[in-house]
Amino acid sequence: MTPEIILVFIILILTVVLFATEALRVDVIAILVMLTVGWFGLVTPLETFSGFASNAVVSVMSVMILGYGIDRTGVMIKFARKIVLIAGPGETRLIGVISSVVGLLSAFMQNIGSAALFLPAIIRISKKTKIPRSRLIMPMGFSAILGGTLSMVGSSPLILLNDLMLQGNLEPFGIFSVTPIGVVLLATGILYFIFLGKRVLPVNNSGAEGEETQESLIEIRNLPKEMYHYKIPRNSPLVGKTRDEIAMKSNYSIHLLAIISGGDVLYAPWRYTVFSEGQIVSLLGKKDDVIKFADDFFLVPEKNQQRLTEIIGEENAGFAEIIVHPHSAQINKTLREISFRKNYGLEIILFLSSEGEKRKDFFDIPLSQGDTFVVYGPWNKIEKIKKGSDFLLITPVEEKELKKSKGLTAVLCFAGGIFLTFTGMPISIGLLSGALAMILLGVIKIDEAYTAIDWKTIFLLAGLIPLGIAMDKTGTAAFIAENLIHYFGDTNPILILFIIAILTTFFSTFMSNVAATVLLVPLVIILGSSIGIDPRGLALLVGVCASNSFILPTHQVNAFLMTPGGYHNSDYLKAGGLMTILFLLVAVGLIYILFV
Repeated sequence: MTPEIILVFIILILTVVLFATEALRVDVIAILVMLTVGWFGLVTPLETFSGFASNAVVSVMSVMILGYGIDRTGVMIKFARKIVLIAGPGETRLIGVISSVVGLLSAFMQNIGSAALFLPAIIRISKKTKIPRSRLIMPMGFSAILGGTLSMVGSSPLILLNDLMLQGNLEPFGIFSVTPIGVVLLATGILYFIFLGKRVLPVNNSGAEGEETQESLIEIRNLPKEMYHYKIPRNSPLVGKTRDEIAMKSNYSIHLLAIISGGDVLYAPWRYTVFSEGQIVSLLGKKDDVIKFADDFFLVPEKNQQRLTEIIGEENAGFAEIIVHPHSAQINKTLREISFRKNYGLEIILFLSSEGEKRKDFFDIPLSQGDTFVVYGPWNKIEKIKKGSDFLLITPVEEKELKKSKGLTAVLCFAGGIFLTFTGMPISIGLLSGALAMILLGVIKIDEAYTAIDWKTIFLLAGLIPLGIAMDKTGTAAFIAENLIHYFGDTNPILILFIIAILTTFFSTFMSNVAATVLLVPLVIILGSSIGIDPRGLALLVGVCASNSFILPTHQVNAFLMTPGGYHNSDYLKAGGLMTILFLLVAVGLIYILFV
Protein backbone atom coordinates (compact mmCIF):
# COMPACT_ATOMS: atom_id res chain seq x y z
CA MET A 1 0.00 0.00 0.00
CA THR A 2 1.54 3.27 -1.16
CA PRO A 3 1.46 6.59 0.76
CA GLU A 4 -0.87 7.98 -1.92
CA ILE A 5 -3.38 5.15 -1.34
CA ILE A 6 -3.26 5.72 2.43
CA LEU A 7 -3.87 9.43 1.88
CA VAL A 8 -6.85 8.75 -0.38
CA PHE A 9 -8.26 6.38 2.26
CA ILE A 10 -7.99 9.14 4.89
CA ILE A 11 -9.70 11.68 2.62
CA LEU A 12 -12.40 9.15 1.75
CA ILE A 13 -13.12 8.37 5.41
CA LEU A 14 -13.26 12.07 6.31
CA THR A 15 -15.63 12.68 3.40
CA VAL A 16 -17.98 9.95 4.60
CA VAL A 17 -17.88 11.34 8.15
CA LEU A 18 -18.61 14.89 6.97
CA PHE A 19 -21.51 13.75 4.83
CA ALA A 20 -22.94 11.56 7.59
CA THR A 21 -22.67 14.21 10.32
CA GLU A 22 -23.60 17.15 8.07
CA ALA A 23 -20.94 19.19 9.85
CA LEU A 24 -20.78 21.38 6.75
CA ARG A 25 -23.12 22.03 3.85
CA VAL A 26 -22.79 19.45 1.08
CA ASP A 27 -21.38 21.86 -1.49
CA VAL A 28 -18.80 23.13 1.02
CA ILE A 29 -17.78 19.52 1.73
CA ALA A 30 -17.39 18.87 -1.98
CA ILE A 31 -15.25 21.99 -2.49
CA LEU A 32 -13.09 20.98 0.50
CA VAL A 33 -12.60 17.50 -0.95
CA MET A 34 -11.81 18.91 -4.39
CA LEU A 35 -9.15 21.24 -3.06
CA THR A 36 -7.70 18.66 -0.65
CA VAL A 37 -6.86 16.16 -3.39
CA GLY A 38 -5.33 19.07 -5.30
CA TRP A 39 -3.37 20.37 -2.28
CA PHE A 40 -1.74 16.97 -1.74
CA GLY A 41 -0.90 16.50 -5.40
CA LEU A 42 -3.11 13.43 -5.82
CA VAL A 43 -4.47 14.99 -9.01
CA THR A 44 -3.12 17.67 -11.32
CA PRO A 45 -4.45 21.26 -11.13
CA LEU A 46 -6.35 20.63 -14.35
CA GLU A 47 -7.90 17.46 -12.91
CA THR A 48 -8.78 19.31 -9.69
CA PHE A 49 -11.26 21.49 -11.55
CA SER A 50 -12.15 19.04 -14.31
CA GLY A 51 -15.47 18.29 -12.64
CA PHE A 52 -16.91 21.57 -13.85
CA ALA A 53 -16.46 20.40 -17.44
CA SER A 54 -17.55 16.83 -16.80
CA ASN A 55 -20.32 15.15 -18.73
CA ALA A 56 -22.41 14.74 -15.56
CA VAL A 57 -22.16 18.36 -14.41
CA VAL A 58 -22.86 19.90 -17.82
CA SER A 59 -25.80 17.49 -18.20
CA VAL A 60 -27.28 18.58 -14.87
CA MET A 61 -26.84 22.28 -15.73
CA SER A 62 -28.56 21.68 -19.06
CA VAL A 63 -31.55 19.83 -17.63
CA MET A 64 -32.04 22.57 -15.04
CA ILE A 65 -32.39 25.05 -17.89
CA LEU A 66 -34.58 22.70 -19.92
CA GLY A 67 -36.84 21.96 -16.96
CA TYR A 68 -37.19 25.67 -16.22
CA GLY A 69 -38.07 26.38 -19.84
CA ILE A 70 -40.72 23.66 -19.92
CA ASP A 71 -42.24 24.99 -16.70
CA ARG A 72 -42.29 28.59 -17.96
CA THR A 73 -44.62 27.62 -20.80
CA GLY A 74 -47.21 26.00 -18.55
CA VAL A 75 -46.98 22.65 -20.34
CA MET A 76 -46.46 20.74 -17.10
CA ILE A 77 -49.50 22.40 -15.49
CA LYS A 78 -51.75 20.42 -17.83
CA PHE A 79 -49.69 17.30 -17.25
CA ALA A 80 -49.88 17.73 -13.47
CA ARG A 81 -53.63 18.18 -13.68
CA LYS A 82 -53.93 14.95 -15.68
CA ILE A 83 -51.86 13.00 -13.14
CA VAL A 84 -54.00 14.23 -10.25
CA LEU A 85 -57.13 13.35 -12.24
CA ILE A 86 -55.87 9.79 -12.75
CA ALA A 87 -54.31 9.17 -9.35
CA GLY A 88 -56.43 11.42 -7.16
CA PRO A 89 -55.08 13.68 -4.43
CA GLY A 90 -53.87 10.82 -2.18
CA GLU A 91 -50.15 10.64 -1.49
CA THR A 92 -49.76 6.87 -1.93
CA ARG A 93 -51.51 6.68 -5.30
CA LEU A 94 -49.67 9.74 -6.56
CA ILE A 95 -46.35 8.15 -5.64
CA GLY A 96 -47.36 4.96 -7.44
CA VAL A 97 -48.48 6.68 -10.65
CA ILE A 98 -45.64 9.21 -10.83
CA SER A 99 -42.94 6.64 -10.02
CA SER A 100 -44.28 4.15 -12.57
CA VAL A 101 -44.41 6.69 -15.39
CA VAL A 102 -40.98 8.16 -14.64
CA GLY A 103 -39.43 4.71 -14.22
CA LEU A 104 -40.78 3.45 -17.54
CA LEU A 105 -39.68 6.63 -19.31
CA SER A 106 -36.16 6.21 -17.90
CA ALA A 107 -35.85 2.89 -19.72
CA PHE A 108 -35.30 4.81 -22.95
CA MET A 109 -34.27 8.26 -21.71
CA GLN A 110 -31.30 9.16 -19.54
CA ASN A 111 -32.61 9.21 -15.97
CA ILE A 112 -31.53 12.82 -15.39
CA GLY A 113 -33.67 13.83 -18.37
CA SER A 114 -36.81 12.10 -17.13
CA ALA A 115 -36.32 13.57 -13.64
CA ALA A 116 -35.94 17.08 -15.08
CA LEU A 117 -39.04 16.62 -17.23
CA PHE A 118 -41.24 15.60 -14.31
CA LEU A 119 -39.91 17.90 -11.59
CA PRO A 120 -42.01 20.95 -12.57
CA ALA A 121 -45.13 18.77 -12.67
CA ILE A 122 -44.44 17.37 -9.22
CA ILE A 123 -43.96 20.85 -7.77
CA ARG A 124 -47.33 21.82 -9.26
CA ILE A 125 -48.96 18.65 -7.91
CA SER A 126 -47.53 19.34 -4.45
CA LYS A 127 -48.95 22.85 -4.51
CA LYS A 128 -52.34 21.65 -5.74
CA THR A 129 -52.74 18.72 -3.32
CA LYS A 130 -50.96 20.35 -0.34
CA ILE A 131 -48.72 17.27 -0.09
CA PRO A 132 -45.17 18.36 0.86
CA ARG A 133 -43.01 18.13 -2.23
CA SER A 134 -40.39 16.26 -0.18
CA ARG A 135 -42.82 13.33 -0.08
CA LEU A 136 -43.09 13.15 -3.87
CA ILE A 137 -39.74 14.20 -5.33
CA MET A 138 -37.53 11.53 -3.74
CA PRO A 139 -39.68 8.57 -4.91
CA MET A 140 -39.69 10.07 -8.39
CA GLY A 141 -35.89 10.45 -8.36
CA PHE A 142 -35.28 6.93 -7.10
CA SER A 143 -37.66 5.56 -9.76
CA ALA A 144 -35.81 7.49 -12.47
CA ILE A 145 -32.58 5.81 -11.35
CA LEU A 146 -34.20 2.37 -11.08
CA GLY A 147 -35.89 2.80 -14.47
CA GLY A 148 -32.45 3.10 -16.01
CA THR A 149 -32.01 -0.63 -15.41
CA LEU A 150 -34.99 -1.56 -17.59
CA SER A 151 -32.96 -1.60 -20.80
CA MET A 152 -29.35 -1.56 -21.93
CA VAL A 153 -29.78 2.06 -23.09
CA GLY A 154 -31.32 3.38 -19.86
CA SER A 155 -28.12 4.35 -18.05
CA SER A 156 -24.54 5.22 -18.97
CA PRO A 157 -22.99 2.14 -17.24
CA LEU A 158 -25.25 -0.25 -19.16
CA ILE A 159 -24.62 1.57 -22.44
CA LEU A 160 -20.88 1.23 -21.82
CA LEU A 161 -21.12 -2.38 -20.64
CA ASN A 162 -21.42 -3.96 -24.07
CA ASP A 163 -18.21 -2.24 -25.25
CA LEU A 164 -16.40 -3.74 -22.25
CA MET A 165 -17.94 -7.14 -23.01
CA LEU A 166 -16.54 -7.06 -26.53
CA GLN A 167 -13.13 -6.09 -25.18
CA GLY A 168 -13.29 -9.18 -22.96
CA ASN A 169 -14.24 -11.40 -25.93
CA LEU A 170 -17.74 -12.00 -24.54
CA GLU A 171 -21.07 -11.88 -26.34
CA PRO A 172 -22.78 -8.50 -25.78
CA PHE A 173 -26.24 -8.24 -24.26
CA GLY A 174 -29.41 -7.50 -26.20
CA ILE A 175 -31.27 -4.26 -25.47
CA PHE A 176 -33.78 -6.01 -23.20
CA SER A 177 -31.47 -8.59 -21.60
CA VAL A 178 -31.49 -6.63 -18.35
CA THR A 179 -35.26 -6.02 -18.38
CA PRO A 180 -36.30 -8.89 -16.02
CA ILE A 181 -33.92 -7.51 -13.38
CA GLY A 182 -34.94 -3.90 -14.01
CA VAL A 183 -38.67 -4.65 -13.76
CA VAL A 184 -38.26 -6.26 -10.34
CA LEU A 185 -35.98 -3.45 -9.15
CA LEU A 186 -38.42 -0.75 -10.25
CA ALA A 187 -41.38 -2.60 -8.74
CA THR A 188 -39.44 -3.02 -5.49
CA GLY A 189 -38.68 0.70 -5.35
CA ILE A 190 -42.29 1.71 -6.01
CA LEU A 191 -43.70 -0.75 -3.45
CA TYR A 192 -41.06 0.36 -0.96
CA PHE A 193 -42.35 3.93 -1.00
CA ILE A 194 -46.00 2.89 -1.19
CA PHE A 195 -45.77 0.79 1.98
CA LEU A 196 -42.93 2.48 3.88
CA GLY A 197 -42.98 6.00 2.44
CA LYS A 198 -44.78 7.49 5.43
CA ARG A 199 -41.97 6.25 7.67
CA VAL A 200 -38.86 6.95 5.61
CA LEU A 201 -39.75 10.08 3.63
CA PRO A 202 -39.10 13.49 5.21
CA VAL A 203 -41.97 15.90 5.79
CA ASN A 204 -40.78 19.38 4.95
CA ASN A 205 -41.39 22.14 2.46
CA SER A 206 -38.05 23.88 2.79
CA GLY A 207 -37.67 23.71 -0.96
CA ALA A 208 -41.06 25.32 -1.48
CA GLU A 209 -40.47 28.95 -0.62
CA GLY A 210 -43.22 30.26 -2.89
CA GLU A 211 -45.96 28.21 -1.29
CA GLU A 212 -44.71 29.11 2.18
CA THR A 213 -44.76 32.82 1.31
CA GLN A 214 -48.38 32.69 0.17
CA GLU A 215 -49.55 30.54 3.07
CA SER A 216 -47.67 32.68 5.57
CA LEU A 217 -49.07 35.90 4.14
CA ILE A 218 -52.62 34.55 4.22
CA GLU A 219 -52.21 33.35 7.79
CA ILE A 220 -50.39 36.39 9.21
CA ARG A 221 -52.71 38.93 7.58
CA ASN A 222 -55.83 36.81 8.05
CA LEU A 223 -56.69 37.11 4.35
CA PRO A 224 -59.69 35.50 2.68
CA LYS A 225 -58.57 32.66 0.46
CA GLU A 226 -61.74 31.11 -0.93
CA MET A 227 -62.51 32.15 -4.49
CA TYR A 228 -65.97 31.93 -6.09
CA HIS A 229 -67.03 32.33 -9.72
CA TYR A 230 -70.45 33.42 -10.98
CA LYS A 231 -71.94 34.16 -14.38
CA ILE A 232 -74.01 37.31 -14.92
CA PRO A 233 -77.38 36.40 -16.49
CA ARG A 234 -79.44 38.74 -18.67
CA ASN A 235 -81.88 39.62 -15.88
CA SER A 236 -79.16 40.53 -13.36
CA PRO A 237 -79.32 44.05 -11.85
CA LEU A 238 -75.52 44.11 -12.39
CA VAL A 239 -75.91 44.46 -16.16
CA GLY A 240 -75.11 48.00 -17.22
CA LYS A 241 -73.83 49.01 -13.79
CA THR A 242 -70.25 50.06 -13.02
CA ARG A 243 -68.14 48.60 -10.27
CA ASP A 244 -68.18 51.94 -8.46
CA GLU A 245 -71.97 51.94 -8.36
CA ILE A 246 -72.13 48.49 -6.76
CA ALA A 247 -69.62 49.19 -3.94
CA MET A 248 -68.85 45.54 -3.25
CA LYS A 249 -66.35 46.19 -0.47
CA SER A 250 -68.48 48.66 1.43
CA ASN A 251 -71.78 46.81 1.09
CA TYR A 252 -70.71 43.17 0.99
CA SER A 253 -67.07 43.01 2.23
CA ILE A 254 -66.03 41.04 -0.86
CA HIS A 255 -63.38 41.66 -3.50
CA LEU A 256 -63.79 41.52 -7.27
CA LEU A 257 -60.55 39.87 -8.39
CA ALA A 258 -61.28 39.53 -12.09
CA ILE A 259 -63.88 39.53 -14.85
CA ILE A 260 -63.75 36.82 -17.52
CA SER A 261 -65.32 37.79 -20.80
CA GLY A 262 -65.05 35.71 -23.96
CA GLY A 263 -61.97 33.91 -22.65
CA ASP A 264 -60.18 37.16 -21.77
CA VAL A 265 -59.33 37.79 -18.11
CA LEU A 266 -59.37 41.35 -16.72
CA TYR A 267 -57.74 41.45 -13.29
CA ALA A 268 -58.66 44.19 -10.77
CA PRO A 269 -61.32 45.88 -12.96
CA TRP A 270 -61.31 49.69 -12.76
CA ARG A 271 -64.14 51.40 -10.85
CA TYR A 272 -65.78 52.52 -14.11
CA THR A 273 -65.77 49.03 -15.61
CA VAL A 274 -69.32 48.17 -16.79
CA PHE A 275 -70.79 44.73 -16.12
CA SER A 276 -72.52 42.94 -18.98
CA GLU A 277 -74.47 39.77 -19.65
CA GLY A 278 -72.44 36.55 -19.91
CA GLN A 279 -69.42 37.80 -17.99
CA ILE A 280 -67.96 35.64 -15.22
CA VAL A 281 -66.99 37.47 -12.05
CA SER A 282 -64.35 36.00 -9.73
CA LEU A 283 -64.99 36.97 -6.12
CA LEU A 284 -62.89 36.67 -2.97
CA GLY A 285 -64.40 36.75 0.50
CA LYS A 286 -66.37 34.85 3.10
CA LYS A 287 -68.84 32.34 1.71
CA ASP A 288 -71.91 33.91 3.34
CA ASP A 289 -71.04 37.39 2.02
CA VAL A 290 -70.47 36.05 -1.50
CA ILE A 291 -73.75 34.11 -1.48
CA LYS A 292 -75.66 37.18 -0.31
CA PHE A 293 -74.15 39.24 -3.13
CA ALA A 294 -74.94 36.52 -5.68
CA ASP A 295 -78.54 36.25 -4.48
CA ASP A 296 -79.07 40.01 -4.60
CA PHE A 297 -77.90 40.18 -8.21
CA PHE A 298 -79.30 36.83 -9.46
CA LEU A 299 -75.84 35.47 -10.29
CA VAL A 300 -75.47 31.88 -11.46
CA PRO A 301 -72.60 29.82 -9.98
CA GLU A 302 -70.22 28.40 -12.55
CA LYS A 303 -69.95 24.61 -12.62
CA ASN A 304 -66.17 24.28 -12.90
CA GLN A 305 -65.20 26.31 -9.83
CA GLN A 306 -61.86 24.55 -9.26
CA ARG A 307 -60.66 25.02 -12.83
CA LEU A 308 -61.51 28.73 -12.76
CA THR A 309 -59.70 29.10 -9.44
CA GLU A 310 -56.62 27.56 -11.05
CA ILE A 311 -56.82 29.98 -13.97
CA ILE A 312 -57.48 33.12 -11.92
CA GLY A 313 -55.34 32.14 -8.97
CA GLU A 314 -52.93 29.27 -8.67
CA GLU A 315 -51.47 29.36 -12.17
CA ASN A 316 -51.21 33.06 -12.86
CA ALA A 317 -51.71 35.24 -9.78
CA GLY A 318 -51.38 35.53 -6.03
CA PHE A 319 -51.01 37.80 -3.00
CA ALA A 320 -48.16 40.23 -2.42
CA GLU A 321 -47.28 42.87 0.14
CA ILE A 322 -46.09 46.30 -1.00
CA ILE A 323 -44.99 49.47 0.84
CA VAL A 324 -45.15 53.13 -0.17
CA HIS A 325 -41.60 54.22 -0.95
CA PRO A 326 -40.23 57.11 1.20
CA HIS A 327 -39.61 59.15 -1.97
CA SER A 328 -42.78 58.09 -3.78
CA ALA A 329 -44.46 60.66 -6.02
CA GLN A 330 -47.80 59.25 -4.82
CA ILE A 331 -47.42 60.43 -1.20
CA ASN A 332 -50.35 62.62 -0.09
CA LYS A 333 -52.45 61.32 -2.99
CA THR A 334 -55.31 58.87 -2.54
CA LEU A 335 -55.62 55.50 -4.20
CA ARG A 336 -58.66 56.84 -6.05
CA GLU A 337 -56.69 59.83 -7.36
CA ILE A 338 -53.89 57.65 -8.75
CA SER A 339 -56.40 55.10 -10.19
CA PHE A 340 -54.47 52.29 -8.57
CA ARG A 341 -56.45 49.43 -10.12
CA LYS A 342 -56.36 50.97 -13.60
CA ASN A 343 -52.65 51.81 -13.57
CA TYR A 344 -51.27 48.83 -11.67
CA GLY A 345 -53.79 46.06 -12.45
CA LEU A 346 -53.89 44.91 -8.82
CA GLU A 347 -56.72 44.55 -6.33
CA ILE A 348 -56.02 45.87 -2.82
CA ILE A 349 -57.23 43.43 -0.18
CA LEU A 350 -55.89 45.09 2.95
CA PHE A 351 -54.57 48.57 3.80
CA LEU A 352 -52.24 49.21 6.77
CA SER A 353 -51.22 52.64 7.95
CA SER A 354 -50.23 54.42 11.16
CA GLU A 355 -53.94 54.60 11.95
CA GLY A 356 -54.31 50.84 11.88
CA GLU A 357 -55.69 48.16 9.57
CA LYS A 358 -58.52 48.76 7.09
CA ARG A 359 -60.24 46.21 4.88
CA LYS A 360 -62.64 48.65 3.20
CA ASP A 361 -63.27 52.38 2.73
CA PHE A 362 -59.58 53.22 2.32
CA PHE A 363 -59.51 54.55 -1.26
CA ASP A 364 -59.84 58.18 -0.16
CA ILE A 365 -57.10 58.13 2.50
CA PRO A 366 -53.97 60.16 1.51
CA LEU A 367 -50.91 57.91 1.23
CA SER A 368 -47.93 58.28 3.55
CA GLN A 369 -44.50 56.75 3.39
CA GLY A 370 -44.48 53.31 4.95
CA ASP A 371 -48.17 52.61 4.28
CA THR A 372 -48.56 48.95 3.39
CA PHE A 373 -51.04 47.15 1.13
CA VAL A 374 -51.69 43.51 0.54
CA VAL A 375 -52.67 43.17 -3.11
CA TYR A 376 -53.87 40.38 -5.36
CA GLY A 377 -53.12 40.13 -9.04
CA PRO A 378 -51.12 38.48 -11.83
CA TRP A 379 -47.44 37.84 -11.16
CA ASN A 380 -46.26 39.95 -14.10
CA LYS A 381 -48.13 42.98 -12.71
CA ILE A 382 -46.74 42.37 -9.23
CA GLU A 383 -43.23 42.09 -10.61
CA LYS A 384 -43.57 45.46 -12.33
CA ILE A 385 -43.92 47.06 -8.89
CA LYS A 386 -40.21 46.31 -8.35
CA LYS A 387 -39.23 48.32 -11.41
CA GLY A 388 -41.05 51.47 -10.34
CA SER A 389 -39.98 54.05 -7.77
CA ASP A 390 -43.30 54.58 -5.99
CA PHE A 391 -43.72 51.25 -4.17
CA LEU A 392 -41.45 48.59 -2.69
CA LEU A 393 -42.33 44.93 -3.17
CA ILE A 394 -41.52 42.91 -0.04
CA THR A 395 -43.04 39.59 -1.13
CA PRO A 396 -40.89 37.42 -3.45
CA VAL A 397 -42.50 36.87 -6.84
CA GLU A 398 -42.83 33.12 -6.99
CA GLU A 399 -44.18 32.86 -10.51
CA LYS A 400 -43.80 34.67 -13.77
CA GLU A 401 -46.19 35.16 -16.65
CA LEU A 402 -46.45 31.90 -18.57
CA LYS A 403 -45.33 31.82 -22.19
CA LYS A 404 -48.08 29.45 -23.30
CA SER A 405 -47.46 30.19 -26.98
CA LYS A 406 -43.97 28.71 -26.61
CA GLY A 407 -45.18 25.38 -25.20
CA LEU A 408 -44.65 23.32 -28.35
CA THR A 409 -41.30 24.98 -28.98
CA ALA A 410 -40.10 24.13 -25.46
CA VAL A 411 -41.19 20.49 -25.78
CA LEU A 412 -39.44 20.18 -29.16
CA CYS A 413 -36.23 21.68 -27.73
CA PHE A 414 -36.32 19.22 -24.84
CA ALA A 415 -37.12 16.27 -27.12
CA GLY A 416 -34.44 17.37 -29.59
CA GLY A 417 -31.81 17.46 -26.85
CA ILE A 418 -32.81 13.96 -25.73
CA PHE A 419 -32.86 12.68 -29.33
CA LEU A 420 -29.30 13.86 -29.92
CA THR A 421 -28.14 11.57 -27.11
CA PHE A 422 -29.50 8.58 -29.07
CA THR A 423 -27.33 9.45 -32.07
CA GLY A 424 -24.17 8.70 -30.13
CA MET A 425 -23.59 12.29 -29.10
CA PRO A 426 -22.55 12.71 -25.43
CA ILE A 427 -25.54 13.47 -23.22
CA SER A 428 -23.98 16.75 -22.09
CA ILE A 429 -23.69 18.08 -25.66
CA GLY A 430 -27.17 16.88 -26.59
CA LEU A 431 -28.89 18.43 -23.58
CA LEU A 432 -26.92 21.67 -23.72
CA SER A 433 -27.88 21.97 -27.39
CA GLY A 434 -31.54 21.69 -26.38
CA ALA A 435 -31.05 24.34 -23.70
CA LEU A 436 -29.37 26.70 -26.18
CA ALA A 437 -32.22 26.15 -28.64
CA MET A 438 -34.71 27.28 -25.95
CA ILE A 439 -32.75 30.51 -25.54
CA LEU A 440 -32.38 31.17 -29.27
CA LEU A 441 -36.07 30.46 -29.94
CA GLY A 442 -37.25 32.80 -27.22
CA VAL A 443 -38.62 30.29 -24.72
CA ILE A 444 -36.42 31.80 -22.01
CA LYS A 445 -33.84 34.56 -21.81
CA ILE A 446 -30.17 33.91 -21.18
CA ASP A 447 -30.41 35.62 -17.77
CA GLU A 448 -33.21 33.23 -16.82
CA ALA A 449 -31.01 30.31 -17.87
CA TYR A 450 -28.33 31.41 -15.42
CA THR A 451 -30.82 31.81 -12.57
CA ALA A 452 -32.33 28.38 -13.35
CA ILE A 453 -29.05 26.68 -12.41
CA ASP A 454 -28.72 25.60 -8.79
CA TRP A 455 -25.04 26.23 -8.15
CA LYS A 456 -25.10 24.31 -4.86
CA THR A 457 -25.81 21.15 -6.85
CA ILE A 458 -23.18 21.96 -9.46
CA PHE A 459 -20.44 22.40 -6.85
CA LEU A 460 -21.54 19.21 -5.08
CA LEU A 461 -21.10 17.14 -8.22
CA ALA A 462 -18.03 18.92 -9.58
CA GLY A 463 -16.26 18.84 -6.21
CA LEU A 464 -16.50 15.07 -5.76
CA ILE A 465 -15.33 14.13 -9.25
CA PRO A 466 -11.61 14.80 -8.47
CA LEU A 467 -11.89 12.34 -5.53
CA GLY A 468 -12.97 9.66 -8.00
CA ILE A 469 -10.07 10.58 -10.28
CA ALA A 470 -7.68 10.32 -7.31
CA MET A 471 -9.08 6.90 -6.35
CA ASP A 472 -8.48 5.69 -9.89
CA LYS A 473 -5.15 7.45 -10.53
CA THR A 474 -3.47 6.40 -7.27
CA GLY A 475 -4.67 2.81 -7.65
CA THR A 476 -6.85 3.00 -4.53
CA ALA A 477 -9.94 1.64 -6.26
CA ALA A 478 -8.00 -1.19 -7.93
CA PHE A 479 -6.28 -1.99 -4.61
CA ILE A 480 -9.64 -2.35 -2.84
CA ALA A 481 -11.18 -4.41 -5.64
CA GLU A 482 -8.22 -6.74 -6.18
CA ASN A 483 -7.74 -7.46 -2.48
CA LEU A 484 -11.41 -8.19 -1.85
CA ILE A 485 -11.60 -10.46 -4.85
CA HIS A 486 -8.32 -12.15 -3.87
CA TYR A 487 -9.42 -12.92 -0.31
CA PHE A 488 -13.01 -13.88 -1.10
CA GLY A 489 -12.62 -15.32 -4.59
CA ASP A 490 -12.84 -18.94 -3.46
CA THR A 491 -15.89 -18.55 -1.25
CA ASN A 492 -19.54 -19.35 -1.92
CA PRO A 493 -20.79 -17.86 -5.24
CA ILE A 494 -23.60 -15.94 -3.54
CA LEU A 495 -21.05 -14.25 -1.26
CA ILE A 496 -18.90 -13.35 -4.26
CA LEU A 497 -21.92 -11.77 -5.94
CA PHE A 498 -22.67 -9.72 -2.82
CA ILE A 499 -19.04 -8.54 -2.59
CA ILE A 500 -19.07 -7.42 -6.23
CA ALA A 501 -22.44 -5.70 -5.79
CA ILE A 502 -21.39 -3.90 -2.60
CA LEU A 503 -18.06 -2.89 -4.11
CA THR A 504 -19.79 -1.44 -7.18
CA THR A 505 -22.28 0.39 -4.99
CA PHE A 506 -19.49 1.87 -2.87
CA PHE A 507 -17.42 3.00 -5.84
CA SER A 508 -20.49 4.50 -7.57
CA THR A 509 -21.15 6.61 -4.49
CA PHE A 510 -17.79 8.40 -4.65
CA MET A 511 -16.73 7.89 -8.26
CA SER A 512 -18.73 8.35 -11.42
CA ASN A 513 -20.75 5.20 -12.09
CA VAL A 514 -19.10 5.01 -15.51
CA ALA A 515 -15.63 5.01 -13.92
CA ALA A 516 -16.72 2.31 -11.47
CA THR A 517 -18.00 0.19 -14.35
CA VAL A 518 -14.81 0.63 -16.39
CA LEU A 519 -12.70 -0.34 -13.38
CA LEU A 520 -14.64 -3.37 -12.18
CA VAL A 521 -15.97 -5.08 -15.29
CA PRO A 522 -12.54 -6.28 -16.55
CA LEU A 523 -11.73 -7.54 -13.03
CA VAL A 524 -14.97 -9.51 -12.61
CA ILE A 525 -14.66 -10.99 -16.10
CA ILE A 526 -11.25 -12.41 -15.13
CA LEU A 527 -12.63 -13.54 -11.76
CA GLY A 528 -15.64 -15.29 -13.32
CA SER A 529 -13.48 -17.18 -15.78
CA SER A 530 -11.12 -18.36 -13.04
CA ILE A 531 -13.74 -19.58 -10.53
CA GLY A 532 -16.29 -21.00 -12.95
CA ILE A 533 -19.05 -18.35 -12.68
CA ASP A 534 -20.47 -16.94 -15.92
CA PRO A 535 -18.46 -13.72 -16.40
CA ARG A 536 -21.36 -12.19 -18.35
CA GLY A 537 -23.50 -12.40 -15.23
CA LEU A 538 -20.83 -10.77 -13.07
CA ALA A 539 -20.35 -7.99 -15.63
CA LEU A 540 -24.10 -7.39 -15.77
CA LEU A 541 -24.20 -7.25 -11.97
CA VAL A 542 -21.62 -4.45 -12.06
CA GLY A 543 -23.57 -2.58 -14.74
CA VAL A 544 -26.79 -2.83 -12.75
CA CYS A 545 -25.31 -2.03 -9.33
CA ALA A 546 -23.62 1.07 -10.72
CA SER A 547 -27.13 2.53 -10.43
CA ASN A 548 -27.44 1.58 -6.75
CA SER A 549 -26.70 5.10 -5.59
CA PHE A 550 -29.31 6.21 -3.06
CA ILE A 551 -27.54 6.55 0.28
CA LEU A 552 -25.99 9.98 -0.43
CA PRO A 553 -26.94 12.76 -2.88
CA THR A 554 -23.90 12.06 -5.04
CA HIS A 555 -25.75 10.51 -7.98
CA GLN A 556 -26.55 13.26 -10.48
CA VAL A 557 -30.31 12.66 -10.18
CA ASN A 558 -30.25 12.86 -6.37
CA ALA A 559 -28.01 15.93 -6.48
CA PHE A 560 -30.34 17.58 -8.99
CA LEU A 561 -33.39 16.97 -6.78
CA MET A 562 -31.79 17.79 -3.42
CA THR A 563 -32.55 21.52 -3.41
CA PRO A 564 -36.09 21.37 -4.89
CA GLY A 565 -36.96 18.68 -2.34
CA GLY A 566 -35.34 20.53 0.55
CA TYR A 567 -33.43 17.37 1.48
CA HIS A 568 -30.50 16.82 3.83
CA ASN A 569 -27.90 14.04 3.76
CA SER A 570 -29.75 12.39 6.64
CA ASP A 571 -32.87 12.13 4.48
CA TYR A 572 -30.96 10.12 1.88
CA LEU A 573 -29.34 7.97 4.56
CA LYS A 574 -32.72 7.16 6.05
CA ALA A 575 -34.70 6.50 2.86
CA GLY A 576 -31.78 5.43 0.67
CA GLY A 577 -30.19 3.07 3.20
CA LEU A 578 -32.98 0.51 3.10
CA MET A 579 -33.44 1.04 -0.64
CA THR A 580 -29.76 0.21 -1.14
CA ILE A 581 -30.15 -3.04 0.79
CA LEU A 582 -33.28 -4.02 -1.15
CA PHE A 583 -31.49 -3.24 -4.42
CA LEU A 584 -28.56 -5.49 -3.44
CA LEU A 585 -30.86 -8.36 -2.47
CA VAL A 586 -32.87 -8.17 -5.69
CA ALA A 587 -29.92 -7.68 -8.04
CA VAL A 588 -27.78 -10.41 -6.48
CA GLY A 589 -30.72 -12.80 -6.19
CA LEU A 590 -31.75 -12.46 -9.84
CA ILE A 591 -28.20 -12.62 -11.19
CA TYR A 592 -27.72 -15.79 -9.13
CA ILE A 593 -30.91 -17.33 -10.56
CA LEU A 594 -30.21 -16.30 -14.16
CA PHE A 595 -26.46 -16.89 -14.44
CA VAL A 596 -25.12 -19.10 -11.65
